This record gives sequence, structure tokens and C-alpha cells, in this order.
Amino acid sequence: RVPRSPAPFGPRSQLALRKQPRAPSGVVRALANPEARRGSRRERRRSPPTRPRVSRLTSRSSPTSSMVCIRPATLEDVWEMQHCNLMCLPENYQMKYYLYHSLSWPQLLHVAESADGKGGKKIVGYVLAKLDEESEDAHGHITSLAVLRTHRKLGIAAKLMRAAHDAMCGVYDAKYCSLHVRVSNAAAIHLYVDILGYEKKDVEKKYYADGEDAHDMRKTFARLAEEAEKNQDANVDSALVEELKLLSVVG
Repeated sequence: RVPRSPAPFGPRSQLALRKQPRAPSGVVRALANPEARRGSRRERRRSPPTRPRVSRLTSRSSPTSSMVCIRPATLEDVWEMQHCNLMCLPENYQMKYYLYHSLSWPQLLHVAESADGKGGKKIVGYVLAKLDEESEDAHGHITSLAVLRTHRKLGIAAKLMRAAHDAMCGVYDAKYCSLHVRVSNAAAIHLYVDILGYEKKDVEKKYYADGEDAHDMRKTFARLAEEAEKNQDANVDSALVEELKLLSVVG
């Protein structure tokens, strides 16, 4: 006896059909229209996947979102100045060297201060400068300049240098400022020459302890006032010229 096959639409088959999930309407339309299905594939191939845009400025400025303040240094800052020096430069100094600068020329030392993220403040950069009184013309000299790596590319070094220039000229009536920089330090040379207006005077052989040469650079403070005085005939405000003579500082 041949067994009978179950009815195609019996109770069990109907229950199975109920349990099967329904296809989305879009899939049904794509299956019904092959041309639309091909077009959707082409669109997916042409359009690249969308990615969230990340602002370089936001990601770059996240460690330094707080404001940086440039101010004169105090005796309480010398410990953090030494720490910043140890973190940034191979030329390091003992604590008595910082104290000597701070007690002899307190107006020439400046620091860059920023929030530390814990409700306090920390030193993120400094400039250590002095006055060379042994030469015929009293002039300033930059002993050391450093900015922490997390706060670079923000113009802090240039602001520290300008603050030291203002103090040299305004307090000590210095005629120019000198400094030494490694011949391989391209970033520092760009800062001094292209931004601050220093000029290369000479190259001192084996100036540093490791035997590397150094550029001897100089910046004359009275140059801006002289240029303004030369252009006085070209409808330049005389009050501005007098103000430049009093300041006698190149920006």
C-alpha cells in the first residue's frame, strides 16, 4: 500500500508558513524588478562608505584647550623651568644657574603657564635670558628657550622671545640680542630668522658639548625705528615714529 502524501495546505504547512519572517518591501520590489536591483548595486559601488569627519584643529588642540599665559617668572617657577628644560633640551643646567639668572636679571625671565587639567597650573615653556655687560655695548643674550612638545606649534616660543626682547630694551636699554643655535635645528632657525628677524653673524665650531657647531645670531632692536624714520617723508605719522623710537623694539 502506497502511503499518501500530506496535503500541501494542511494545518502543519500553514503553521510553517506563518512562522517564516516576511521579507521587507524593498527586497520584494528589488526581486520583482531586476533593473532596480542592478541600479542599487551600481550606486553602492560608486558611493564610498561615509566616515565621521574629525577636525584636525580639535584633535590637535585637545591637550591645550586652555589658555596659555605669558608672564614674568618668579623664584617659585625655577623648579618647573628646570623640569621643562630636562624634558626638551640636551643642554641642561644646575639649579644654581637658574637662581643666578633670576636674582641678577629678574625682568628677563618669562614663563608660559597653562592649566594642568586638575584645577591647577603648570609651566609649559620658558625663556632664560641675561644681560652681557662685559662688552662695549650692553646687549641681551638668550641662554635657553624651551616649550613642551604638547604645546608646540602654538606660537608660544615667539611670544616668550618677544617678552624677553621688550624687557631687554625697556629695562636695560639693550642695543641688540644675541643667541646660539645648533646648525641642525631647522625649526629653531626658522623661528629666529623668519619670524623674529635674527641675522646669522658667524658659525662657532664645536660650540656644544657633543661637538656640533652653532650659529651665532643677532637681532638689532633699533632697526624698526630707523626704518620708520627713513619713511617719515612718505606720509608717515610723526607720533608713530616717536613712539617707535621710545620702544625701539622689532616685533
